[in-house]
Amino acid sequence: MGEYVLNIAHMYPDLLNLYGDRGNVLALLRRAQGRGIEVNVRAYSIGDSISEKDVDLVFIGGGQDSEQNIMKDDLIKEKGPIIKQMIEDGVVFLCVCGGYQMLGKYYETYDNKRIQCLGALDYYTKGAQVRFIQDTIYEYDGILKDGKPLTVIGFENHSGRTILGDGVQPLFKVVKGAGNNGQDGFEGATYKNVFCTYSHGSFLPKNPKITDMLLEKALSRKYGESFKLLPLDSEFETIAAKEALKYVQKST
Repeated sequence: MGEYVLNIAHMYPDLLNLYGDRGNVLALLRRAQGRGIEVNVRAYSIGDSISEKDVDLVFIGGGQDSEQNIMKDDLIKEKGPIIKQMIEDGVVFLCVCGGYQMLGKYYETYDNKRIQCLGALDYYTKGAQVRFIQDTIYEYDGILKDGKPLTVIGFENHSGRTILGDGVQPLFKVVKGAGNNGQDGFEGATYKNVFCTYSHGSFLPKNPKITDMLLEKALSRKYGESFKLLPLDSEFETIAAKEALKYVQKST
């Protein structure tokens, strides 16, 4: 066993894995292993019990409505109480699209059918007939580069319009794209150590600084605030991000 061990919970990977969302877990795995950190990835699906002591970082991806309906009761009724406690205790979460929506209060379809969600965070989502489908550019002021907010690359494909409530802050500022609802200029949500985004594609491989931020938050929570990640080469990720940025800017 290495000096440091990271336990990642991949929630419902058999049901929630749209548009390469599994790549987020692989990015976390590789960038942790590149620093000599031992990583255990465990899949949790319907009927599996989860305990906070076994988890340092949780990933919830996106899925089609039919797949989300299959696992919704398990998430809310079986795993809901412990997930809510984990959130309040500061466990690190990354939630993408459907996973993002399901942590909120409810999802209301465009024909006014309300689907109750976990209610762990104060926001709700309303569906629309027109989807937001495009490459995106965001700014993240939680990480500064040369004194400026970090540029973040993503891809959105969602019909939901998410409205944030009390105590929940937007994760990114939209430079290009629709974001949460196409109106307020923000994307995603953050609360304590929960980070939610609509970005598929997959998100983390193109954004290594976000990947490292999540790793450092999870490991510093476990091993103490003095924990810092060792430097790691990001040449390929940086090249991929620059090329993606060029492509998005040309298509603007």
